[in-house]
Amino acid sequence: MIIIRATIEHLNDLVPLFDGYRIFDRQASDLNSVKEFLKERLTKQDSVIYMAYINDTPVGFTQLYFLFSSVSMKPMYLLNDLYIDSNYRSQNIGTTLINKAKKLCEKKEYKGLLIQTENTNPAQHLYQRLGFVEDTDLTFFG
Repeated sequence: MIIIRATIEHLNDLVPLFDGYRIFDRQASDLNSVKEFLKERLTKQDSVIYMAYINDTPVGFTQLYFLFSSVSMKPMYLLNDLYIDSNYRSQNIGTTLINKAKKLCEKKEYKGLLIQTENTNPAQHLYQRLGFVEDTDLTFFG
């Protein structure tokens, strides 16, 4: 397995994974909109996308968005998206992608990595195993 930081050259490999991620999150497939959304992210460089490949096959990705902590006055990343193709799950791909994101935070001396996910997300056990702790002090409104 290799992990790369996606660029516009990886767009066609990323689109089906991202569409699969959206379908997993109960959204309708929309390859054209997905391609435009990802093209904008990659062109504007307003997120960091890591992709996992096994034998030249794209098998998973994570997307990080930039945030700032006003209290610590430091930047941090929000790990907003993590997806592994169902044919490749249980092979430590998610762990490898998350650890790559953690290392990026350490390298840049960011405050840390925040994960936003549904309480029912089956990856909760993965996040906890990797040291993430639910912050019960924060409340969100929508």
